[in-house]
Amino acid sequence: MNVTFDHEIAERPAGFQGPNLTPAGLELIPRELAPGVHALMANLPPKDNSGVIAGADAALVIDAGITPQVARHIRSLAAGLTPAPVRYLVNTTYHGDHTFGNAAFPADVTIVSHRANRDAMTDLGREKAMRAESMYGDEALLDAVTTWRRPDLVFDSSCEIDLGGGQLAALHWFGQGNGPGDTVVHVPSARTAWTGNFVAVGGIAMLLQGGPGPYLAAVRRMRDALPGLEWIVPGHGPIGSAPVALAELITYLERLESEVAEAVDAGLTLEETYARCTDPFEHGLPDSLLGGLAAYDLPQEIARTRFRHAVRELHRLNVLVTYRVRTGRPAR
Repeated sequence: MNVTFDHEIAERPAGFQGPNLTPAGLELIPRELAPGVHALMANLPPKDNSGVIAGADAALVIDAGITPQVARHIRSLAAGLTPAPVRYLVNTTYHGDHTFGNAAFPADVTIVSHRANRDAMTDLGREKAMRAESMYGDEALLDAVTTWRRPDLVFDSSCEIDLGGGQLAALHWFGQGNGPGDTVVHVPSARTAWTGNFVAVGGIAMLLQGGPGPYLAAVRRMRDALPGLEWIVPGHGPIGSAPVALAELITYLERLESEVAEAVDAGLTLEETYARCTDPFEHGLPDSLLGGLAAYDLPQEIARTRFRHAVRELHRLNVLVTYRVRTGRPAR
């Protein structure tokens, strides 16, 4: 039996420690990828990245941050990077660490995302509770989030935003992935895509809804639809090679789906399934991820330890979600 979940499940593995997303100590460092195209990279892993795409007439910001204060930081950076006014804000997912800052953008900024993201943005209290588990003592910062501003404009498959002077931002939805409405922002001039929680470097998946089957299909569609793509800027973690990141994610999801299916067919319990499944990060981080850690404001050994812990915890969560989807058993 297979099921999908309408919302992110609240169940977590025993002792689970999610990624630390508190904005305390967060600085976003601009990195120019092409004329007018800047990644805004978090100085501490694995906090949220952002981006600014500027054309002759307008600029577009990718993701708004977890609090209004972070959103104001993003707006200040954008104003320093381009004279073009920010006219658009894209939400790559509905998750609060990407959208709670929406309300701090002026009303004349059009927020754009996939329809499923807008539809999921209905229960602010629940979403704040979900993100609070990753605040690690800074939960009170979410008190500043009193309004969950939803997208003004939605799309279903793809759309293009013309920023002037030949600068285009193409928005794509390839299917169910980490969430129902994962929005990829492809900037052809930089051969780069912002992928939110959909694709990260190093084969890391944040599998919170739907299971690996739909996710695999969506990742393969992205790979086939954007053959010239060279780089990805994920929602969390370093910039990396798009072909390598997509291939590693496909390998991870294929193995996860196969191993959990075998465990369920053998009648194993959830705890037995954890033990049966391959931990791809048991012996360290892949080379594709290690190279990007030098950009962080941390000694390399500390950065490696933090990332290794975070991705191993995400792997345990992925096994849990896949097991629940496969068995159709309700989450506790």
